[in-house]
Amino acid sequence: QVQLVESGGDSVQAGGSLRLSCKVPAFTATWCMGWFRQAPGKQREEREGVASIDGGDGTTYADSVKGRFTISRNNAKTTLDLQMNNLQPEDSAMYYCAAGPEFLCGLPLAEQSRRFGDWGKGTLVTVSS
Repeated sequence: QVQLVESGGDSVQAGGSLRLSCKVPAFTATWCMGWFRQAPGKQREEREGVASIDGGDGTTYADSVKGRFTISRNNAKTTLDLQMNNLQPEDSAMYYCAAGPEFLCGLPLAEQSRRFGDWGKGTLVTVSS
């Protein structure tokens, strides 16, 4: 089991920005890492893929966040970040960091959500209009 610890969730007004971070073990440097979100009232199976990044820093984004969110890792590959700009009420959710084998990054985000095996406990983002 890989320990993942998210932070940075908060309550903001629409149009605001937040930066989420996830502490990850250095040995996951070549793994596929992702951010996913689960809106209030949704089931675990309805967790939505937001963005993922592979060991070579190739990225994938959900259409709903393209141009607003940026996923990145620090040089030491010990932090996975999600910069979120122009937040909207529909972005409100619990945000989870996930880690898995690199091949997962070649799958659609919806499929990745079902296949990641290691998850953090989440950090809550609330956006008010």
